[in-house]
Amino acid sequence: MKSSYPYAVAGQTIGLLGGSFDPAHAGHAHITREALKRFGLDRVWWMVSPGNPLKARGPAPLDQRMEYARGVMDHPRVQITDIERQLGTRYTAQTLKALQHRYHGVRFVWLMGADNLAQFHRWQDWRWIMENVSVGVLARSNERISARMSPAARLYRENRITGRHSHLLTRCEPPAWCFVNVPMVAQSSSAIRAAGLWTS
Repeated sequence: MKSSYPYAVAGQTIGLLGGSFDPAHAGHAHITREALKRFGLDRVWWMVSPGNPLKARGPAPLDQRMEYARGVMDHPRVQITDIERQLGTRYTAQTLKALQHRYHGVRFVWLMGADNLAQFHRWQDWRWIMENVSVGVLARSNERISARMSPAARLYRENRITGRHSHLLTRCEPPAWCFVNVPMVAQSSSAIRAAGLWTS
């Protein structure tokens, strides 16, 4: 499958939702629409990764996952991309550094769920990410306590923007992060795989 770098111009704010998307599902689409609205983003890029360094089992082939993702997320302001494969990066911090170098004047916001915030301190160069890219965290209300007690949340507690001011996230210089509660769609990639509804 032929792919190209996504298009962006200086002054735009792009939300980045990374993951294996193995497979993509309605929950991914839901939090993407919420992120566009809550954080005032111009666009969101789904960065379908070649593989997750924190997971031992490899995902389905990348082109298969991207094709499926396009069927799940059909939105004029959302682009499905394999940019990590094109950049040759493996870790999020490496990807963000490469994007900032390639897209001068574009502001990136890293999007993730509360489960990722809870173990964010395990990511390579996680402090660099927090200090150089704004972070938007979307979560169910019952995930708030564990995420807010995480090492990352505690260390950067003074840099948190309240949920009711989430629209200000893109205007604040990093470190800046915002935690918003969103009603979640009860789907998960692991449950879909376990049910035998997704095969590589």
